[in-house]
Amino acid sequence: MSRYDTRTTTFSQEGRLFQVEYALEAINNASSTMGIVTKEGVVLAADRLVSTKLLDPGLSKEKIYVVDEHIAVAVAGWTADANVLLNDARLTAQRHRYRFDEPVSLESLVTHLCDIKQSYTQFGGLRPFGVSFLFAGYTPSFGQTDTNCSNTASEYAEFPFQLILTDPAGNFSGWKATAVGQNSVTAQSILKQEWRDDLTLQEGLELAAKILTQITDAGNQTLEQTEFAILYIKDGQVKQRFLSQNEVSELLKKAAASAKIVIKD
Repeated sequence: MSRYDTRTTTFSQEGRLFQVEYALEAINNASSTMGIVTKEGVVLAADRLVSTKLLDPGLSKEKIYVVDEHIAVAVAGWTADANVLLNDARLTAQRHRYRFDEPVSLESLVTHLCDIKQSYTQFGGLRPFGVSFLFAGYTPSFGQTDTNCSNTASEYAEFPFQLILTDPAGNFSGWKATAVGQNSVTAQSILKQEWRDDLTLQEGLELAAKILTQITDAGNQTLEQTEFAILYIKDGQVKQRFLSQNEVSELLKKAAASAKIVIKD
């Protein structure tokens, strides 16, 4: 083993940081996670690794979490690493709300977390966080023209909802639909073909369910493995909701019908 394998602060002769690459590989081996932006909100969907039917799904959530009233996040990678960063994200969001009497913007929160992630690649004695986040959020000002900035996002004016993906190196990027984890390449291919900017929230859920049934091991597919959450606007307020087991069952059975996949209850 070379010294480049053990030191996060040392570049190899090819200009690579192996510890960061190993963390990225942990993400690629994680269970599938995806997000889809629709005209009515954001869909988060994830496949959980349930090792036994004795596990209580209500007390063992490991894929989708609430950060603030207007922000949810799906996790791919090491849940223990994610918990540390999620606690920091929640604290940062509440501090911002207390200090400025307004919700923190999603981009500001993601930037803060990615600064932490990146710092763990610069100092000896630390290792990168082995987790990627898929943040879903609502920012009313997103898409409005900023007169002080030469680059505007006016093309997104009809999409106040945001979907942002982070990686262990501290990079982040905005998406309209994306997937991370196992079989993410296949999921991305389907999303490229079937995502539309006029998707409804229900159509987004059905698309996510269709992709999950195609990329997961159909022989072991169970309701406990699948988690869905939506972020949307109702009566002028941002709402988040986790789908019930019955709703998940209907989605998966509808998606699997054409593929003749049996969904286990």
